[in-house]
Amino acid sequence: MQIGIIGGSGFDDPNLFENPIERDITTPFGKPSDVLLEGSIKGVSCVLLARHGRKHQYQPSDVNYRANIWALKSLGCTHILATTATGSLVEQYRPGDLVVLDDFIDRTWGRQCTFYDRTEGGPRGVCHLPMRPAFCEKARQALLSAARGRGHVCHATGTAVTKQGPRFSSRAESLMHRQWGGHVVNMTTVPEVALAKEAGLSYAAVALVTDYDCWRENEQSVSVSEVLEMFARNIKKAIDVIVDAVQILAADSDYSYLDCHKDLVTSAIMLKN
Repeated sequence: MQIGIIGGSGFDDPNLFENPIERDITTPFGKPSDVLLEGSIKGVSCVLLARHGRKHQYQPSDVNYRANIWALKSLGCTHILATTATGSLVEQYRPGDLVVLDDFIDRTWGRQCTFYDRTEGGPRGVCHLPMRPAFCEKARQALLSAARGRGHVCHATGTAVTKQGPRFSSRAESLMHRQWGGHVVNMTTVPEVALAKEAGLSYAAVALVTDYDCWRENEQSVSVSEVLEMFARNIKKAIDVIVDAVQILAADSDYSYLDCHKDLVTSAIMLKN
């Protein structure tokens, strides 16, 4: 087992990530967002990747999600645990809370969302991948158990509306996202979750609520400073949850669910010889 971690700030702590080795990977789909750090967390083999680059140089629509997922898999990752900053679309999901996502609504456009597009060196055919469930339940439960074990406020389900960005929502959009059944809004879950599933990996994400978006009466528009302040104040929660979830997943000796993920992808491919 090797667990990929997609996040950024906080995970580069040398006291957290043991014996890191930089891996400069090239994939059929280009370069990932940054070098990958291969090491271990409390004895469990892990690979760390900053989604936006270590200098946060890539806006959400410019992240090479395909290269990121492909690179993690090429280094032997069987699982991916991700963190994401989100705005809340419901009153009870408060800034500072954690949410273990279980579904998404895609409001992005123009992003490369499949490996099966005749790229040289990539897989062949067309993959009509089912997305229910969207996330790996085994990994979701590991994140949820880790959060509750730490005593954090953590919501067991959440639908993420992933918008194109980099701008934040208008109030009309925020109200629409609520009507659609969204719980949180972000800019990165799609296509990351779909690509990880298409790669046959176990993928789950813990969202950190940073703000209330702008749907509430008398609510000011969300600002970068507000998001960064709340994220910095609470990032340790997400790090603790990821670290503990790594231990929970590694302690499980039944990996049959990984075979199920791979079989699902195989059954979804249409290919004529």
